[in-house]
Amino acid sequence: MKIITILTIITFCFVFPFVFANLRLGFYGVSCPKAEAIVRDVVQRHFNKDRSITAALLRMHFHDCFVRGCDASLLIDPTGNRSSEKDAVPNRTVRGYDIIDDAKSILERACPETVSCADIISLATRDAVALAGGPSYNVPTGRRDGLVSNPREVRLPSPTLSVSEAMQSFGAKGFSLIEMVTLVGGGHSVGVAHCSMFRERLSSFRGGSVDPTMDPDLDARLVQLCGSSNRPATNDPTVFLDLNTPFAFDNRFYNQILERRGILHFDQQLAMDESSRDMVSRFATDGDILFQNFANAMIKLSAVNVWLDNEGEIRRNCRAFN
Repeated sequence: MKIITILTIITFCFVFPFVFANLRLGFYGVSCPKAEAIVRDVVQRHFNKDRSITAALLRMHFHDCFVRGCDASLLIDPTGNRSSEKDAVPNRTVRGYDIIDDAKSILERACPETVSCADIISLATRDAVALAGGPSYNVPTGRRDGLVSNPREVRLPSPTLSVSEAMQSFGAKGFSLIEMVTLVGGGHSVGVAHCSMFRERLSSFRGGSVDPTMDPDLDARLVQLCGSSNRPATNDPTVFLDLNTPFAFDNRFYNQILERRGILHFDQQLAMDESSRDMVSRFATDGDILFQNFANAMIKLSAVNVWLDNEGEIRRNCRAFN
């Protein structure tokens, strides 16, 4: 695993200058010097009231970048005659839009039509991860906001996929296997899941048969929460994906799935598939390596298919095209 980690770091060193040719650190240094501080203050204020915003922003960032690229297309509200990405089923439970709105409102007063909504998402997510105890990292900025938001284009990896199936989706975006393991595990360190996303694994939905890949005690606990095929729980309850430290960004999630205590099918498969289990074990025993890899993977995620220079626009309101 040391070889894998070293190769990963070397790869980032060679790829980053090309990926970020038109994104740069301190992009708003002259045009809006307080931009990053404004976003950070807004995120801090929301985090003080609700520590779950880290999970919300990580999910928003992933869902935005994995569709048309990091262009804030997810933020567009549907109208009476036009749908948007928010209408797609995977996005109906995305939250955190109020945080982006608050930051944008302050930024528009300080520096009108200067800071993109796409950059706000990347910066806010970075700040929320750090507040949850995760790695601190610098995010190059200079993204522009996209001009299309189409729910039919929303195709995100399902939590029921195998590792090889999910890798096809991540690979199409330029991510390696270790980057996928890093992004999924890091994001799920502070995430939640609805019963509808995993109840087919539970004995109460399998005719009494316990999933052999799930710890029986966990199965019993989740059955109490989610009900049965005959009487499913109302309102589709949620459960923390990290059962030990749900609001802290750390490596406990990886230890959990090694103990067959993964909630989602895909999470558990990461610890069992021969292609990824050594990576899971490495992150479970070395949090520093996880932090380093997660920071690099998030920087790479935030640069997927970005709009630059004169492309797109700088929205005045993140929820509507200009």
